[in-house]
Amino acid sequence: MNERHFILDEIDPQLFYGVGNSHMQMLKSLYPKLRLTARGSVVKALGDEQELQRFAQTVEHITNHISRFNTISEADIIDIFNGHPSKDEAVKGVVVYSTSGTPIKARSENQQRLIDAYHESDMIFAVGPAGTGKTYLAIALAVKALKEKTAKRIVLSRPAVEAGEKLGFLPGDMKDKIDPYLQPLYDALEDMIPAAKLQDMMEKHIIQIAPLAFMRGRTLNDAVVILDEAQNTTGAQIKMFLTRMGWNSKMIITGDMTQVDLPHDKKSGLREAITILNGVEGISIINLTQQDVVRHRLVSRVVEAWDKYDKGNV
Repeated sequence: MNERHFILDEIDPQLFYGVGNSHMQMLKSLYPKLRLTARGSVVKALGDEQELQRFAQTVEHITNHISRFNTISEADIIDIFNGHPSKDEAVKGVVVYSTSGTPIKARSENQQRLIDAYHESDMIFAVGPAGTGKTYLAIALAVKALKEKTAKRIVLSRPAVEAGEKLGFLPGDMKDKIDPYLQPLYDALEDMIPAAKLQDMMEKHIIQIAPLAFMRGRTLNDAVVILDEAQNTTGAQIKMFLTRMGWNSKMIITGDMTQVDLPHDKKSGLREAITILNGVEGISIINLTQQDVVRHRLVSRVVEAWDKYDKGNV
């Protein structure tokens, strides 16, 4: 009798095992000649070598399915066992799948331009009003790069600029003070990576989230690096950030020029960078508009009303 171990380190093992170990029970019924046990992230199989090889192929297909779709059903497992994929592997335009299995893809022409620019350029500026999906899509592209192993890590950053309250007056230690500024980044990641896997990746620094000030002095190789809320950087800060770019890396800089929280005597570094870098080879600048808003329909109306008000008060 032969024995093989299968380590589920690329996915959340709980998705493989199923609720109440339902998927493991199904695998045991599908492979009655094998003795299957699971502990932690390791599945142990004992039995005939030929049956072990069949089981190894099933495990590989299941883990690939989970890695791609972030979910799997008992019907999917049956289809995989029978050699018939349960989902179309070539769903057009999908960047990644959410943790609920929902496809994340462009929902407007300019969002598709952002995705195309990512494949064509190493540095991309995505500028537009709230709700246009610029940050969410940027993180989806980074997660896809991690899944496809075209990048070894994701680095996400935001300037910690006060908007109505001072950091020093917020409760807790420095992490507690800064985390609220970074929460939108956590929210997007939690939509795309199962909680246990996300926690593991952050502990291993495969995914790093830090305020902009923590970027100084670093060289970021083999990474997708995202700077969110870049309108709240100064010229010196955004220059510092852009020059952190290393080999085999991509940078995505997002911002909304209508939501600058800097003091009135300071100019936005994002506006300055776009002016200076416009037309530079290898850099793409994508402008999203209220027509690209993908949140609640009222968000688009709010943006439009504010634009009209601002124009009338210039």
